[in-house]
Amino acid sequence: MLYVIHFLEGIIERLGIIARYSLLALVLLVASNVLLRYFFSISPVPLQEFEWHLISPIALLGISYALKHRADVRVDVFYDRFSLKGRALVDLIGALMTIAIGAAIAWLGLSYTEQSWQLMEGSPDPGGLPYRYLLKAFIPLGFAALALQGVADCLRALLVLSGKPVDGDLEREVTP
Repeated sequence: MLYVIHFLEGIIERLGIIARYSLLALVLLVASNVLLRYFFSISPVPLQEFEWHLISPIALLGISYALKHRADVRVDVFYDRFSLKGRALVDLIGALMTIAIGAAIAWLGLSYTEQSWQLMEGSPDPGGLPYRYLLKAFIPLGFAALALQGVADCLRALLVLSGKPVDGDLEREVTP
C-alpha cells in the first residue's frame, strides 16, 4: 500500500512542479506587461489573457500539491488533542470527502471541457488568444489530481488505523 501512496504522491509532486513553473511564468509576464505599459504605453491583449490563463494551472494543480504538503488551512482546535488514531480517523473522513468532491467535479468538468474542445473555443476579445479550450482542460485534470491525493491520504490514514508504520504517519513534513 505504501507503494501506491508514493506513486500517487509522485504524480502530485510532478503536477506541483508544473504549477511552480506556471507561477514563475506568471510573475515574468506580469513584470513584462508592467514594463511595456510604463515605458511604451502598450498592453497587448494576448499578453494579458495569457496572464489570466496561467492562473488556472497554478490554482487547479497547486491545490492537490498544497494538500500533499499539508499547506492547506485547518482549524486545529481539537485535532492536535486527538491520539494518532483519532487524527487518522479525522483524516480518513476528510480524504473520503476530498475524493468525492474531486471526482464529482472532474467528472462534471469533462463534458464542459469536451464541449469547449469541440467548438475550439477561443477568446471573445479582439486579438485574444484562440485556445481557451486548452485552459478548460485543467478543470477535470486539477480535480482528478485532488481526488488522487485524497486516495493517497485515505490509504495513509487506513494504514495508521490498522497500526502499521507509515513514513511520518500523519506528521508529514512541509518542504519549502
